[in-house]
Amino acid sequence: MGEEVDQRTFTREDRSRYRQKIRRSLDVFAGMLREARFEFERPLTGMEIELNLVDDDADPAMRNAEVLKAIADPDFQTELGQFNVEINVAPRRLAGDENADLERELRASLNNAEEHARGVGAHMVMIGILPTLRREHLTADALSANPRYALLNEQIFAARGEDLDIRIDGIDRLAVTTDTIAPEAACTSTQFHLQVSPEEFAAYWNAAQVVAGVQVALGANSPLLFGRELWRETRIPLFEQATDTRSEEIRAQGVRPRVWFGERWITSVFDLFEENVRYFPALLPICDSDDPEQILESGDTPQLSELRLHNGTVYRWNRPIYAVVKGRPHLRVENRVLPAGPTVVDTVANGVFYYGLVRMLAEAERPIWTQMSFSAAEENFHSGARHGIAASVFWPGLGYVPVSELVLRRLLPLAHEGLDRWGVSPAERDRLLGIIEQRCLTGRNGATWQVETLHSLERSGLDRQAALHGMLRRYLPPMHENIPVHEWPVT
Repeated sequence: MGEEVDQRTFTREDRSRYRQKIRRSLDVFAGMLREARFEFERPLTGMEIELNLVDDDADPAMRNAEVLKAIADPDFQTELGQFNVEINVAPRRLAGDENADLERELRASLNNAEEHARGVGAHMVMIGILPTLRREHLTADALSANPRYALLNEQIFAARGEDLDIRIDGIDRLAVTTDTIAPEAACTSTQFHLQVSPEEFAAYWNAAQVVAGVQVALGANSPLLFGRELWRETRIPLFEQATDTRSEEIRAQGVRPRVWFGERWITSVFDLFEENVRYFPALLPICDSDDPEQILESGDTPQLSELRLHNGTVYRWNRPIYAVVKGRPHLRVENRVLPAGPTVVDTVANGVFYYGLVRMLAEAERPIWTQMSFSAAEENFHSGARHGIAASVFWPGLGYVPVSELVLRRLLPLAHEGLDRWGVSPAERDRLLGIIEQRCLTGRNGATWQVETLHSLERSGLDRQAALHGMLRRYLPPMHENIPVHEWPVT
């Protein structure tokens, strides 16, 4: 989302030119897929983690420009809200002890960032939704200075033609109206990237869709928004609504939303880019001067910048990525379903569980997505978000089953074998999958810890706002100590 663009207005000619260019780019992309020009011999993984900033009182700190200047590390970037930053983790292989190295490096980067942030009165928090956020924090003034964010805000509301209603029914109910996309900044996530070949892409994307409900149930860490207890992963319905370009009447006509689970299993990565072009008008119709056909015919690799920018404004929970590195194009599945946190080790455990599981499902002789409807996968996704680790989900051959039971009985053994296929060391495999196992056995993830601690503080006599601040203060020490969340005490 943070790609730099210039502030500008768009004309009808801009939109017409963009539509023509992106359709030509789609044809070029189809030709590239046929000619197998892609890098995939040494598949890499990558990660992005969005972080919140708080002040000494545990309230949002609108200081990301100052924090980024103090950190002075290109791995840290701006995000939508002034109380957000993002860390981009360099691509690496899964094999051997790479995950232990990743954990150490990520902890060192975050510790360094925290030390520098303190110098400007801010602290880093890995959490899905900052529980001390209030409505007055999420106005247009809270958007970061990157012109892209102002443009997106302007174009989304121009498409809607009216203010945005956010309605979430959970344990409590939330109903707010906003004239800005700033509430989207409340949603801080972890994204896992997996490089795959064009031939394998559909299988890996379908597998990622199958497991999305399980992932979000196990990793839920966003139960609170504006002082309300809502879904265990409230980030899901909030993000789906906060960037909705459709008016009520347009929704009633069945027009697809820009935050989208999808509607079918795919047979090629081309299906997803073609859907983007067919169903979604451009939010940022910016064309470069490159001619993708000429570049391809000359033997070089086209950047397809319009296709990529447009893809970045269609917010699939599992998104296709086309990128060019050192002159070679590659494809990635970007898994976007999980919140940030609670700790680095929980995040790395979530990642290896995902990578091991999708490999086994993608390579299965009888694909699991041929045994269940796409709507069942979508239902699992929203059930996992609503109920968290207490959710029940549908699984072929088992029917509806508690997600913890499904993971313990069926999915952990699959992930174990998948990590063996990736070449992950046995010690790291067992250590990290053991965290997932213990989360299932204890029934405790970030969301359950937050809610239990909040209610404990309220029973001690604190009002809701004081309890939210007290809970967040208790969240920070074990987060920094990198203690898996299933071991956190409720006090």
